[in-house]
Amino acid sequence: MSIAESWTFRRPSVIPGFGATFGFALTYLSLIVLIPLAALIVRSTSLGWSEFWHLALDPRTLAALRVSFTTALIAALVNSVFGLVLAWVLVRYRFPGKRLIDSMIDLPFALPTAVAGIALSTLYAPNAWIGGLLAPYDIKIAYTPAGIVMALIFIGLPFVVRTVQPVLTDLDRELEEAAATLGAKRLQTILRVVLPQLVPAILTGFALALARGIGEYGSVVFIAGNIPFVSEIAPLLIVIRLEEFNYGAATAVAALMLMISFAMLLTINLIQALSRRRFGHAV
Repeated sequence: MSIAESWTFRRPSVIPGFGATFGFALTYLSLIVLIPLAALIVRSTSLGWSEFWHLALDPRTLAALRVSFTTALIAALVNSVFGLVLAWVLVRYRFPGKRLIDSMIDLPFALPTAVAGIALSTLYAPNAWIGGLLAPYDIKIAYTPAGIVMALIFIGLPFVVRTVQPVLTDLDRELEEAAATLGAKRLQTILRVVLPQLVPAILTGFALALARGIGEYGSVVFIAGNIPFVSEIAPLLIVIRLEEFNYGAATAVAALMLMISFAMLLTINLIQALSRRRFGHAV
């Protein structure tokens, strides 16, 4: 085949400089994400399987992992519901102070997590403003797993709101009007017309809030109480093991968190892909 013939069969790239940009992106991703994760995996495999599982299945390690993943899951579920409601209010209604509330949603992004933890402790401690009101009813939030959930809700809410909000803004209102003309009630329109189109965005926000909650440290340590087997999170246990110079145990906990987090996020992404196919065809 001549050069002219080969040129006729070659399709020009839609994006100019694809090779250079793809190589830069892959290099940047490798340096920032892939190589550190690979180093963690190599360090954990050097422990040997027997030692690794002995450290990973330590009762304190399992208790910390249970606290981290359970509280992150609860907070992500709560944020999925109330984040959807908040995004709906901001998109569909006009009211005084709307821009102020809209800008305040991004505060957890800019606010240092330690400051958030101190602020929540100031509010929900047993002798604080809100905690003092709940103390006579034997309701404790600070220094319990409930306090961890509160902190994770605070830092995870913007992920859901900012993911759902643009989808709601671009939603075709004609579909709702068509459903209303066909006799559908408002609740039926929301459940059968609006909500199916929002499911992929809700799942994306849920996955982001869950991932942030699993690895959160700064806002949790001040309100959790850090009691082993009760309110001790896995990131804090990693720091404790490092301070004890027990690098093997720290590596085992980190590797176990990596495996569980990857499996959970992979499952969520698969569900999200299936929901896009299903609801996309339905709409």
